[in-house]
Amino acid sequence: MTNKNTEMQAKAKQLIPGLSQLLSKRPDMFNQSVWPGYFSKAKGCYVWDLNEQRYLDMSISGIGANILGYAEPAVDQAVIETINNGVSSSLNCPEEVMLAEKLVELHPWSDQVRFARCGGEAMTIAVRIARAATGKDKIAFCGYHGWHDWYLAANVSSKENLDEHLIAGLSPAGVPKALAGTAIPFSYNDIDSLKEVVEQHGAELGAIVMEPMRNIAPNSEYWSFVGKIAKTLGIPLIIDEISMGFRINCGGSHLLLGIEPDIAVFSKALANGYAMAAIIGKEKWMDAAQSSFISSTMWTERVGPTAALATIRYYEANNVHDHLQKIGALVKAGWQSLAEKHGLSIHISGIDALCHFSFEHDNPLQLKAYFIEQMINQGVLATNMFYAMYAHKEEHVDEYLSAVDNAFKAVKVALHDPEVLKEVTPTTAGFKRLN
Repeated sequence: MTNKNTEMQAKAKQLIPGLSQLLSKRPDMFNQSVWPGYFSKAKGCYVWDLNEQRYLDMSISGIGANILGYAEPAVDQAVIETINNGVSSSLNCPEEVMLAEKLVELHPWSDQVRFARCGGEAMTIAVRIARAATGKDKIAFCGYHGWHDWYLAANVSSKENLDEHLIAGLSPAGVPKALAGTAIPFSYNDIDSLKEVVEQHGAELGAIVMEPMRNIAPNSEYWSFVGKIAKTLGIPLIIDEISMGFRINCGGSHLLLGIEPDIAVFSKALANGYAMAAIIGKEKWMDAAQSSFISSTMWTERVGPTAALATIRYYEANNVHDHLQKIGALVKAGWQSLAEKHGLSIHISGIDALCHFSFEHDNPLQLKAYFIEQMINQGVLATNMFYAMYAHKEEHVDEYLSAVDNAFKAVKVALHDPEVLKEVTPTTAGFKRLN
């Protein structure tokens, strides 16, 4: 039988540099010999590959974008209506004003909103606004913030780099060397690390850029220190909510963490898989968007704002975050219980809605690839990460953990028999985060 997934992957290797538009979806990040790679259909928490094989998706859920589930009717019907009425014209769409109003309502500290269509470009806009407002070039940052020049500039310098963030060997090729020293990293939950950056570069800093949290919870005093430093320097505190936004509440996680930023950036879960991003902030800083050239035709299309409004309405009506945390907690508890059952050593981390585990054995990436293969063979799309969707129900978790039980049993056997892993190619290492 023809394997359409394999054929498509072979074509992609010839036609698309890097095989995929997103590093995190490349088959070698999972198990290239068995990972389907391409989908023909997605609905709820199921995906069908090009061979029409159905999988229960308990993996990355559109890398965190499909927070409600695939093809959610409440969102798709709103989008279809919008398409039928035209997605763009010579005039602006009212949905962008409605969405701006809603985002400010959810975040009372904010005043104004600008839009883009993906997280990386939205972060670039936020940084541009900060530099325009302050007239300063250097950015102190913590966490992962995308692929654009302002961020990868940290890898141009041999002293200030992203080795702890990025895959080994991923160079900033194409980033102007003149940007060296303009992006300076510091460690999460370590106020002395930020103070050191401020002592060396304080007068030249135009912003502090951070993820609110990811794998590690902030200590009780950390964010108050960060906020005070930003105010003392007279620069904006920019919070990157691209991954964390809408995971633990309706809106930004900073609202629950006691953070009052000056600018916050959203994408991913904002529109349940449709292309949409938002930069919200205080008027004091956001007004600078008018003094810099920040403009794009496709930022004015209508589908993104429509999808975001429908997603937020559905989210509020169903208290989606409560369900995400419940499902994620069940998955994490299952991992721990099954690892103990089979005598495996694993490390579990991340918030309940965005969690992952790692094998604490000599060959973790090879074991990960083997685990993925065992899950695929049982009709479950899975890796060592789990991104919860509202479409995930307890019966899906039960089915998933039953498959994990079998997979962990196989992994245990492989640990004692090297021949089992002889033909298994280790996965490519993924991102590492300071936080």
